[in-house]
Amino acid sequence: MAHYAKINDENKVENVIVAEQDFIDTLEGTYIQTSYNTRAGVHYQPDTDIPSEDQSKALRKNFACVDMIYDEERDAFYTERPFDSYVLNEDTCVWQPPLPKPDNVKKWGWNEEVYQAALRDSTDTSLAWEEITD
Repeated sequence: MAHYAKINDENKVENVIVAEQDFIDTLEGTYIQTSYNTRAGVHYQPDTDIPSEDQSKALRKNFACVDMIYDEERDAFYTERPFDSYVLNEDTCVWQPPLPKPDNVKKWGWNEEVYQAALRDSTDTSLAWEEITD
């Protein structure tokens, strides 16, 4: 058994199912195999953050989920761009902010409006990272 993502005409994932290839071959529509334990181009051992020894299992950069995009040219699944300033990492197919997250143990969230205002005003863009308090 394997996981397959059903892709619509706009290359968005509509559904993900577990099935045998023989069953997939009987269905109408486009189904692309996806790897459950794959994130950012790395295949992991089940329920861990330990990379698998066999990286040939790392299919299509990321495990497909509903509403993700299938990019045929990159042969990869990824989410929609979360903010205009984010850039797609071509190796991992994960969106990255234009600035690294602050390096400490606090929780941080990205504020696109603050970032864009700082670009316009030539001020400190790092203020776009805001501490999240519970």
